Amino acid sequence: MFGPDLAPGAWRYGLPLIVLGVLLTPFTGPVGIALVALGVGALLFHRDPERTPPEAGVVAPADGAVSVIREEEGRIRVGVFMNVTDVHVNRAPMGGTVESVDHRSGANKPAFSKESERNERVDIAFEDHEVSLIAGWFARRIHPYVEVGDGLERGERIGHVSFGSRADILLPEGVRHADMRVKEGDDVRAGETVIAVWDD
Repeated sequence: MFGPDLAPGAWRYGLPLIVLGVLLTPFTGPVGIALVALGVGALLFHRDPERTPPEAGVVAPADGAVSVIREEEGRIRVGVFMNVTDVHVNRAPMGGTVESVDHRSGANKPAFSKESERNERVDIAFEDHEVSLIAGWFARRIHPYVEVGDGLERGERIGHVSFGSRADILLPEGVRHADMRVKEGDDVRAGETVIAVWDD
């Protein structure tokens, strides 16, 4: 688990805590043990298990619970809130070519709240849809893996947000509520759970 199955940068967060904890444990006991536990927790937070995308459908961009399904100018937005126990590596809901990757600074409100719309975020635009990685109140590091011109398949990794937040997809025009396969409150898995069906 603590090798190739971790998101990039995981050891940067976990290793210093583990080393410091090991060094302090003989002298401080519980404090050192707590630091080791925090370090291991940081590594677990950045776990990156393999996923098997379905052959068709729009898949969830993140692990977590569906927190938002709403219309925006005739298109449907689906947001997935990532809890502390969820995998935080995000995946492409659909195949396509990356047209832009835009970072926008902002606030750090709780990712499950409506105020999170003004949070720091990275918007990844494709030809017909857009994925947004949104920082939460604790998360301060959004790590996109893709660049303009990259061609992606459904379910490929597109980035991660260290220590929690939300991932949204603005679905293509033409996707209707009747095409949705999830509702608010449903648990989903990035790259595997079909959230909508759509024939382009």
